[in-house]
Amino acid sequence: MSDARTPAQIEADIVRRREQLAVTLDEIGVRMHPKTIIGDAKARVASTVDETAGRAFVAVNRAVTDVKARFVADDGTPRLERVVPVALLAVGVIGLIAVSSRRHRG
Repeated sequence: MSDARTPAQIEADIVRRREQLAVTLDEIGVRMHPKTIIGDAKARVASTVDETAGRAFVAVNRAVTDVKARFVADDGTPRLERVVPVALLAVGVIGLIAVSSRRHRG
């Protein structure tokens, strides 16, 4: 069993490895190019912003759904036992703000 290679086989291996090395160096050159680095950074930032916006949307949607569930029955009618006290509280706060601002002007 002989592992001896002919000069032609060795030369073919050298050519093949040289081509592989050239491809690898080209890939490194593309990856290290400033435009590629900037583009990758922009893509990461955009992805992070998209994720954050998506999470915020889900949180807001969940909060709105929870509030709606507290004030609206399953059949879509308002739950007056909850709406009326909140409305009275809101009217009271607005009234206090109005009275307070009139006192500061006068």
